[in-house]
Amino acid sequence: MTNEELLQQLKYIQNIKCETQTLELKSAEKGCPTRLYDSLSSFSNQDNGGIIIFGVDEAQGYKEVGVYDAQDIQKKINEQCLQMEPIVRPILTVVEKDGKTFAAAEIPGVDLAERPCYYKGKGRLKGSYTRIGDSDEPMTEYEIYSYEAYRKKYQDDIREVKRASLQALDKTALSKYILLLKEGKPKLAAMDEQSIYELMSITRNRNVTLSSVLLFGLYPQAYFPQFCITAVVVPGKEIGEVDSEGARFLDNARIEGTIPEILEEAIAFVKRNMRKKTIINPETGKREDRTDYPVTAIREAILNALVHRDYSIHTEGMPIQVLMFEDRIEIRNPGGIYGRMSIDQLGKVQADTRNPVLALALEVLGITENRYSGIPTIRREMKAYNLVPAEFLDERGNFIVKFYKKMLEESNADNNLIDFCRTPRSRKEICEFLGVKSVSYAMKRYIQPLIERGEIKLTMPDTPKSTKQKYFS
Repeated sequence: MTNEELLQQLKYIQNIKCETQTLELKSAEKGCPTRLYDSLSSFSNQDNGGIIIFGVDEAQGYKEVGVYDAQDIQKKINEQCLQMEPIVRPILTVVEKDGKTFAAAEIPGVDLAERPCYYKGKGRLKGSYTRIGDSDEPMTEYEIYSYEAYRKKYQDDIREVKRASLQALDKTALSKYILLLKEGKPKLAAMDEQSIYELMSITRNRNVTLSSVLLFGLYPQAYFPQFCITAVVVPGKEIGEVDSEGARFLDNARIEGTIPEILEEAIAFVKRNMRKKTIINPETGKREDRTDYPVTAIREAILNALVHRDYSIHTEGMPIQVLMFEDRIEIRNPGGIYGRMSIDQLGKVQADTRNPVLALALEVLGITENRYSGIPTIRREMKAYNLVPAEFLDERGNFIVKFYKKMLEESNADNNLIDFCRTPRSRKEICEFLGVKSVSYAMKRYIQPLIERGEIKLTMPDTPKSTKQKYFS
């Protein structure tokens, strides 16, 4: 960071008056903070790292107080960085402004293979932190395990299930799989059955593997009750809302069985709870039935959840969730994005595979292509349905896919309205912009949803019905 960039950061802080995902503020007016370890850890554990700026006091309304001693604070910052594992190498910058001195420490993100970065004085389990918004939060045991699992290439999908035996598997389904494996592979076909079992991870050390239980088990949930899908239909837009009769769920199912059985039953659950309407195909002119969401996209999302969820002991108590709301469907699976993949790379680059043996078996069975085509298929199907793109989120060990009913035209209208309201606008101005005569309709249909999502704000929030009220983005 150059001196000019640090001055720009100070100006930026006075505009936003808050900390962010990559910005931490410390006063340091009377001495160097002695507890920088949490921020050093959390910034090191995210790809973009972060910046700690010294000399701004949040408690005094983000007043620029300056630091006590520019030379000493740099020394003490570096001393704390040396207490981290791996050692943090900050880039330090000092600048003078209005007779006061300010310092900044740029903390680079460490390589994924070296995470988590933690304070050696507390150890890996208690000294590892992650950045959530403007806060440094202790990492969960599972988050720490996730880094280790990637670094050491653990294969939880083929861990041994010593409680199970070959008698607990569907012999017909297993035999069919073995025949498919042998097709076009003469050397494999020449091997005895027991050798094939060990080679292809059906067994490991003669114990049945988790993949075998999940794919061919007579009842997998006898061993892993939460390796299933829980599916609900909510009568509103949030969990907890009820219908006119007080019901919290309009439909509620626990979907069990093997992975192929769970997949088909979950799709059936979604289909029976989707509305179906008749449209005229603009290309053929024929009447067609159309569901709220493209079934192909839903199938890909559920299949991805089943294939790529975390199957470690840390998530044995967590089922996959399918949540159907009034305006959207959410599919949540335990285990965030695996490896070096980021959200914006999904479907564009080849990803690391958390469960390679399970993925290959499903490919052999013809259930998945295993060609990283799931995300592109979801995007293509949503576009073909003229719906807004699906949303993909990675939230502290959970991967979430959201499908919205909103049409692309509606989304574009929202974006145009948000742009229009960059200058505060009255109700009348908004109606004229939208070409709508009814103020109440414009408020209910367009403005209120944007207010609820925090994309539009009121100039007079304490008197929302004031005739002088204006709305801005």
